Amino acid sequence: MRGFRIALIGWSLLLPAAVYGQASIAGTVKDASGAVLPGVLVEASSPVLIEKARSATTDGTGQFKIIDLRPGTYSVVFTLTGFSALKRDNIELTGSNTATINADLMVGSVSETLTVTSEAPKTTVTASINASAGGMAASQTIRVIPPFTKTCSTPAQCCIASGGIWSGKVCM
Repeated sequence: MRGFRIALIGWSLLLPAAVYGQASIAGTVKDASGAVLPGVLVEASSPVLIEKARSATTDGTGQFKIIDLRPGTYSVVFTLTGFSALKRDNIELTGSNTATINADLMVGSVSETLTVTSEAPKTTVTASINASAGGMAASQTIRVIPPFTKTCSTPAQCCIASGGIWSGKVCM
């Protein structure tokens, strides 16, 4: 008989703890057109939770369920890339109830920052030129001159204006 009393006392102590942590939040997440959204991160947060937040992800039918929540006041945040985040506050959980919180997410703006850092390429062109084209050697390295918009009256002026060195008939 004594063993029965100990078991009865043990069960009576454990029963409130089991009931205490059985509340849950469940629902369905859709977009503005009514289509279900799989892969939405749903996070419930409350000061009554030891870990301060619990999360779940919607399944292929857009449904989620966060279980074993302590009674208290919760905030739920729904996030998915490409959609505006949605937050629901003051969700009151008592006893072992399941609060149904459905959400409709709106398409948000997607912004990306692309930073490209580059230097201008240093270009050297090697060209084969026919010896009859002004007395140049058969193979000569020619420096690529950056474009400019100045008007020149002679090739020498153009060469010097663009930062080159004029040597008779060739701009280097």
